[in-house]
Amino acid sequence: MAIRITQDKISSVTVSIPPTAYGSVSGYSSGGEPGRVDTIDKFSFASDGNATDVGNLTQGRGGPAGQSSSVSGYSSGGDSPGSVNTIDKFPFAADANATDVGDLTQARFYVSGQSSDVSGYTAGGYGPGARNTIDKFPFAADGNATDVGDLTQTRFAATGQSSKVSGYVSGKNPVDNPIDKFPFATDGNATDVGDLTQARAYAAGQSSDVSGYTSGGFQGSGRVNTIDKFPFASDANATDVGNLTQSRDAPAGQSSTVSGYTSGGRTPPDRNTIDKFSFATDANATDVGDLTQARNFTAGQQV
Repeated sequence: MAIRITQDKISSVTVSIPPTAYGSVSGYSSGGEPGRVDTIDKFSFASDGNATDVGNLTQGRGGPAGQSSSVSGYSSGGDSPGSVNTIDKFPFAADANATDVGDLTQARFYVSGQSSDVSGYTAGGYGPGARNTIDKFPFAADGNATDVGDLTQTRFAATGQSSKVSGYVSGKNPVDNPIDKFPFATDGNATDVGDLTQARAYAAGQSSDVSGYTSGGFQGSGRVNTIDKFPFASDANATDVGNLTQSRDAPAGQSSTVSGYTSGGRTPPDRNTIDKFSFATDANATDVGDLTQARNFTAGQQV
């Protein structure tokens, strides 16, 4: 917070609010497989430790997308079994169950999630058939999503990242390495702005204030532990900046102001590992705790 003071009064106050793409308090992991669970786990950003079960989604489901406002977490879409279009919301201020607050324009799973300061986005997915839809729903009021654009190609099992001004979708199934970008300020289609270092699907996405990260995933010939980083300031390819503690696919991604987290996933067997890696320096992840259940295809949120 920057404050300018004249002789006897404050003349102006400028408050810089962090984007909802990263948080300072807690990370969340919601839903997942096997068995299409409805669990909402929470773990601390302030200290390393295990997650606690703090509530339930309205449906047990795998493959949803995660979004975060400043006050609530969202899980959209998923497989329950069968594709669903549900948008669930749960509060950050208190540990509680989610409520159904709206619908996506298409029922689909293996979707990617992005968050601006005012809206949640759900991109791509499988419905059946791969989709290129970019849906947007408001944070200020509960309501249905609207179709606001298209990805550069139909894809599912991609992962999402968010800068202050744009949403990103990286990787895809069928296995490939594209990085798409779409604007938050205006509704519109995505553009292809770079490539990951490896063609992969079912990875986790994280976001710092300056970079997007893609961690883990399935390469076609096997699971990987790669942590890729790409810049938000310019359109460019990703670079390999470190490794997870385990090669795995289908984890969830969470972001604090200083670290990226990769939780759960499958090696096999399914994992409950919470990995953490630094945004300030390029380095390998460390194992800092466990989810309450070993599971994959979960959605990540943060506050």
